[in-house]
Amino acid sequence: MSELITPDLVSLDRDLGGDKETVIGQLAALVQRTGRAEQLDGLLADAIARENKTATGIPGGIAIPHCRSAAVTEPTLVMARLAEGVPWGAKDGPADIVFFIAAPEGADQTHLKLLAKLARSLMKKDFVASLRSARSEQEIVRIVDDALGLSPATEDGAAAGATAGSTAAAAVPASVESRPGTQDAPPAAAEPARSAPAEHAPDAGAPARRRVVAVTACPTGIAHTYMAADGLTYAAEEMGVDLQVETQGSAGFTKLDPATIAAADAVIFATDVDVRDRSRFAGKPYVVSPVKRGIDEPKVMIEEALANAENPNAKRVQGAAGGADEAEASGGREGWGTRIRKAVMTGVSYMIPFVAAGGLLMAFGFMVAGADIANIADDVLTGSTIWNLGEFTLAQYIGAVLFKMGNLAMSLLVPALAGYIAYGLADRPGIAPGFAAGLVANFMGAGFLGGIVGGLLAGLAAYWLAQPRLPRWLGSLMPVVIIPLLATIFSAGLLLLVLGGPIATFMAWLTEVLNGMTGASALALGAILGLMMGADLGGPINKVAYTFAAAGLGAATAVNTAPQEIMAAVIAAGMVPPLAMALASTVAKRYFTVAEQENGKAAWLLGASFISEGAIPFAAADPLRVLPASMVGGAVAGAISMATGVTSAAPHGGVWILPVIGNPLMFLLSVVVGTVVTAGIVVALKHVGGAHGRVADATRSREDAAAVPTTA
Repeated sequence: MSELITPDLVSLDRDLGGDKETVIGQLAALVQRTGRAEQLDGLLADAIARENKTATGIPGGIAIPHCRSAAVTEPTLVMARLAEGVPWGAKDGPADIVFFIAAPEGADQTHLKLLAKLARSLMKKDFVASLRSARSEQEIVRIVDDALGLSPATEDGAAAGATAGSTAAAAVPASVESRPGTQDAPPAAAEPARSAPAEHAPDAGAPARRRVVAVTACPTGIAHTYMAADGLTYAAEEMGVDLQVETQGSAGFTKLDPATIAAADAVIFATDVDVRDRSRFAGKPYVVSPVKRGIDEPKVMIEEALANAENPNAKRVQGAAGGADEAEASGGREGWGTRIRKAVMTGVSYMIPFVAAGGLLMAFGFMVAGADIANIADDVLTGSTIWNLGEFTLAQYIGAVLFKMGNLAMSLLVPALAGYIAYGLADRPGIAPGFAAGLVANFMGAGFLGGIVGGLLAGLAAYWLAQPRLPRWLGSLMPVVIIPLLATIFSAGLLLLVLGGPIATFMAWLTEVLNGMTGASALALGAILGLMMGADLGGPINKVAYTFAAAGLGAATAVNTAPQEIMAAVIAAGMVPPLAMALASTVAKRYFTVAEQENGKAAWLLGASFISEGAIPFAAADPLRVLPASMVGGAVAGAISMATGVTSAAPHGGVWILPVIGNPLMFLLSVVVGTVVTAGIVVALKHVGGAHGRVADATRSREDAAAVPTTA
């Protein structure tokens, strides 16, 4: 196994800059200089992106920036002891000890466990003190290797576990991996921590020992996951609380025993990502916070969890219906506007496969049997079989089969949209009432707008029905019987009796208007749809335009091609932003950083595949130039496509669906013109705004960082 840290990766008592971004840049440069990263910009971008999610400073003057990056070729540790501390987001002041962890995208479990051990070692005062007192780079490497069990004295196995640390190791819950060097854990706390299983009764006359379980998880799963687990564990030992932790990190995890969960008084979720299999903790009072709070304020979190255990009105973890506690687990309370927007986006994302499969099958049916198959498919399938074709040809029969399968799949579009919108709001209990409401929207002719309304009604009803605290015998029936029944009656009934009719009338009027659009009107519609596709690159505005087009595709016939024309315009406009960024970063490299140029190479394929999100890295770095340019280019592409009568029988695929595109040459022309327009506007705006100078300065800064000596 390669060395994680070498003397060349240690910088002692140097001034590496006055802010954390600069320090990270200097440490990333060391990784590249030692041949452990293929290029600096990609590593630096990944490290800064991770740092922007949650500051990695922790109490004690320590910072542990880290990331996974495709630029890294082997797991690497870089350590810096700064001449002057740098603010890093910790409450107790700046950091002067910085460990930068750079892991490859596909790091193996052995290396990931070692990186986790390092993170845990940084929670120990004696380990940090030894780093501050070390006099040479070689001594730093020896201290780190000792902590990781990589030194010659511990590599033979038995010696590592036979030290004083083995006593404290017994105090660590079975669900938490053994920690190296635990000799600083209070010895007196070790014995109580071993008492815990629910089946063991406390000694007569002794107060009952409080029990808490916890889950820690962070986006990268390398450092904060394990540091929060140790912070909570050590705090619990000092408080005399029996706490067991499940670390859901990159080094793998072992689930808490169900008996341990059942015996717990409360649950702590210190996570920045969704908790895996959260329903295991159903009914338990809980505390939820970002993972970093488990490092900064572990005692406070434990106190809050115990207080909630005593409070009969405290919120409990829900079972099948996630609801509000899921939103809190991701880092804080979300407003209803945000939650509804996310639910609608969830519905759209689950709907797309139905549209893609159904649309392509219908398109293949047209290709095999001609446009008239839409009118005769039912007659073909009713009056013949594959063994007895009767008056029909084999091509007509195969085309009818393909068309009918696609048509039936498309009929699930609105129910799937509604069902998964409800799922996004209320989890599994919302699916059945959501699908029912979607079927009613289909029956009423309310289309995708009726599906959105029905899904929201079903999801909100299921969510609110899950809120009351009920007796256990009744609560077990709620998610599988009572909630689906009552939410279906409410949402589907409201659509059927009150809302469905007006929505259907509006959709009929809108369809008639769209079908009648020709000439300048069609050009305007294409431009509007193109503007929407470029406005937020896969965000809500983009998804509204796409959903509008995809939902109407099933109504297309050989006579009425307006829905297919709208679909083609949306696809053409959506391809423009990433292709334009790829073009601009290729022909005008001086306006783009090396990282952006690398992103531009990938954007060629993303744009060709109709993945608008391929332009997001450019928009995030320079939104005031990229987004307006994308909107203009998208409007041009959409207008040309609509004006020239381009059609698409498929809802997705970009250039890969050219065989089912009507008038493919004009489709490609619209994409090319839109791409050139957007790329030209972006380059012009960057030139006027002086972006070339800033890129040059950034390049010089990276070159300076790469020139920093590795040792004092």
